[in-house]
Amino acid sequence: MVCRFILPFFNDYGLLFFLFLGSSCTPSHREPPPLRIATAANVQFAMDEIVQAFTEQTQIPCEMIIGSSGKLTAQILQGAPYDVFLSANMKYPEELYEAGYAFQAPKVYAHGKLILWALDPNIPLQLDQLNAPEIKHIALANPRNAPYGLAAMEVLEASAKFAALEPKLVYGESISQCNQFVLSGGAQIGFTAKAIALSPQLRDRGSWIELADSLYTPIAQGVVVIKPNKREDPNSDAQAFYEFLFSEEVAGMLEEYGYYIKK
Repeated sequence: MVCRFILPFFNDYGLLFFLFLGSSCTPSHREPPPLRIATAANVQFAMDEIVQAFTEQTQIPCEMIIGSSGKLTAQILQGAPYDVFLSANMKYPEELYEAGYAFQAPKVYAHGKLILWALDPNIPLQLDQLNAPEIKHIALANPRNAPYGLAAMEVLEASAKFAALEPKLVYGESISQCNQFVLSGGAQIGFTAKAIALSPQLRDRGSWIELADSLYTPIAQGVVVIKPNKREDPNSDAQAFYEFLFSEEVAGMLEEYGYYIKK
């Protein structure tokens, strides 16, 4: 903190005066706190590019918190100081809005696609061959917290394979952990988001097939601006990011990751 100094002196008539030196008492410059963006794990790689573009254009620093949509929602309800929440479905942001934790009703920013993914080229990439003996474990995200895990469960139930395959199923807390099971060899095959397979980090790893939309409920992914401590005034930086998310520039980025953007 820089302050003016007050020095006493007397003039020729013996009167006391004060001399002010230096600058006013103001706090030293501090960097603004980052915009905290709670992000569903399926969209984390696309969000890396989106956040970078946003920061370059606005100079607003951002921090992403990655997790399953259900876990992130629970953290927000418990007071986590997030500014924006990008979910993998509409259910969780709607819960937050109805509970008074969001400034506006959730809006769909993208529709996701479910795939079946394996690293080993000898693993059959077909739903009707998941019972093959070389497939010891099948990874999926926890359907209680992760919308893509719920979609995977719907696929298994729609194809009447859940009961037969249940002993092989291994659950990750989020799509990220599900992916780690496949990458580490803990599972020979896994249900994941198409955006993961198209990411620069993983697009050259393994092979995948897109699953028919008719096998699972459409994955409409929603976003809300969070009310920290239920305050009435929205964070202007958060609102700026929200508006940027629906720009043509971002739509193009999301489409490159396999998301469907409704025009």
